[in-house]
Amino acid sequence: MTQGAGQGPDVRTATLRDFRVPAYVHETGPSGEGEGPADEPDGYTPTQRDLPIINRGDTLQVPIAPDPVPDPRAPEGLGPLYVVGDVHGYLDELVAALREKGLIDEAGDWSAGNARLWFLGDFTDRGPDGIGVIDLVMRLSAQAAAAGGYCKALMGNHELLLIGARRFGDTPVNSGAGTATFQAAWLLNGGQKSDMDRLQDHHLQWMARLDAMEEEDGHLLVHSDTTAYLDYGDSIEAVNDTVRETLTRNDADECWDVFRKFTKRFAFRDESGAEAARKLLAAYGGTRVVHGHSPIPYLLGEVGSEDGEGSSGPAVEGPHVYADGLAIAMDGGVTMAGKLLVCQLPLDS
Repeated sequence: MTQGAGQGPDVRTATLRDFRVPAYVHETGPSGEGEGPADEPDGYTPTQRDLPIINRGDTLQVPIAPDPVPDPRAPEGLGPLYVVGDVHGYLDELVAALREKGLIDEAGDWSAGNARLWFLGDFTDRGPDGIGVIDLVMRLSAQAAAAGGYCKALMGNHELLLIGARRFGDTPVNSGAGTATFQAAWLLNGGQKSDMDRLQDHHLQWMARLDAMEEEDGHLLVHSDTTAYLDYGDSIEAVNDTVRETLTRNDADECWDVFRKFTKRFAFRDESGAEAARKLLAAYGGTRVVHGHSPIPYLLGEVGSEDGEGSSGPAVEGPHVYADGLAIAMDGGVTMAGKLLVCQLPLDS
């Protein structure tokens, strides 16, 4: 993606003071307005609330990095481990970031041999081509497996939201704070008509089968920075089975409850953050929690000025390590002029 993002005209972002936690009718985050990309596909509607969408120019062409060097700490027969933060429909930025790491070639095909690649969820909404992102991840999964590596993905709250919007539409659900619907929540959180129009059964089936969490090389991979996973089981396998079975039962209220809990955030940010991270690690294993969901600019309190004057946007160059070193945030804030992060684990620092 273009370096120094956030230089588009008249970009409006919210300060951390504007952040208010809603009653789960829409995803937590500051209100903000922004303009969509200059070349908008049919049916693309920029987000009007929550994380702002900003103008951006053509994607910068980046050189292809050398093939990944095998990590001696990797399981036998497998290569280095990479993770990808929230993509939110920004397909061009994703392709550029994967090319920069040498994970795909100029044609967009897997080129990393036996490397391991994990996506932390939130493929759609807010950006212009969520279905294109899902199609790419599905294709890379097959290509990586054929090459002796793998490409896998976790369930994000926006996958739950899109599944619910398609399955249940305007069916009322008990939100815990009155009546809500998946359709309304999806639109409020950047749902794109073009994505819904292109959504097919195989996309839905793929999303519904995604795991909620996994452990790799001592890293506990999750989408959301919340301890709500503890509500679904005392092991990784139990959590994944419970979430998958809940979606299989096709009950709107049950699905909403999973969505609501996966939308919680900031469990590791404040004074009790390290304790919360230790609680999750003690239950499921690993030495560090690696998550997406909460943009790093929010965690740092660096979301720019309200009028965009004198600000070049959030300065995100890499993952954010915090909570006494027990948590790694991977959402660089691509929807708010940040950076779409693709990083190799373990981190150098």
